[in-house]
Amino acid sequence: MAATTCVEEVLPPVLDSTSDQPPLFDGTTRLYIAYTCPFAQRVWITRDYKGLQEQIKLVPLNLQKRPAWYKEKVYPENKVPALEHNNKVIGESLDLIKYVDSNFGGPSLWPKDPAKQEFAEKLLSYTDTLNRILFSSFKEDPTKEKEESDGSYLSVTGVTFDHLEIALHKFDDGPFFLGQFSLVDIAYIPFVERFQIFLSEVWKYDITASRPKLAAWIEELNKIDGYKRTKCDPKELVEYYKMRFLVIVLL
Repeated sequence: MAATTCVEEVLPPVLDSTSDQPPLFDGTTRLYIAYTCPFAQRVWITRDYKGLQEQIKLVPLNLQKRPAWYKEKVYPENKVPALEHNNKVIGESLDLIKYVDSNFGGPSLWPKDPAKQEFAEKLLSYTDTLNRILFSSFKEDPTKEKEESDGSYLSVTGVTFDHLEIALHKFDDGPFFLGQFSLVDIAYIPFVERFQIFLSEVWKYDITASRPKLAAWIEELNKIDGYKRTKCDPKELVEYYKMRFLVIVLL
């Protein structure tokens, strides 16, 4: 599966509480995001990989100084991402990546093979569990090993990434979860990207150690322009996560 030709894009400025609202339901399809939000990044990657920069315009928001008009007039849930399309606004990142893939042009990101479809749904349903486990582990030392019932010592972090390593062995026709690049990879990489940065920088934990499939998966993803353009700033991410999690650990 080949991505569309790389489209160079000047990213629009971030809108905050002092910014005017863009027109609503004027025929333009708009994707409301925050550049730093991993949920929004999922839809941003989908858009860019499919070459939809002209069809779907980005509207980046400052989540700390969120415009009042966003909740009042655009999306009452007041979260990102949200997509304005065909005179309606819809949200939820996993729903939106499927929606964009189904309703716009560009290469398909959903498999035709029923076995892959079934596995894809299982992996998509696991994303929230993975994120909850890892974010919760950051409230203490996420690399600390605990004794299991069989006498072995494992860390929650290690077990979680082992699950991904095993999943990547399922299909052998490519380096991605379903062999070829798909919505499943898009659903996971924004979070794995952040976990890898934080665990390496703060806890000196390498998520790819003894996990060759996971290492190859990350390596291949970093070759995809539609993903590379959306990546977070590592320094900003580490500082934000330190403030969010390490204060709790120190207390």
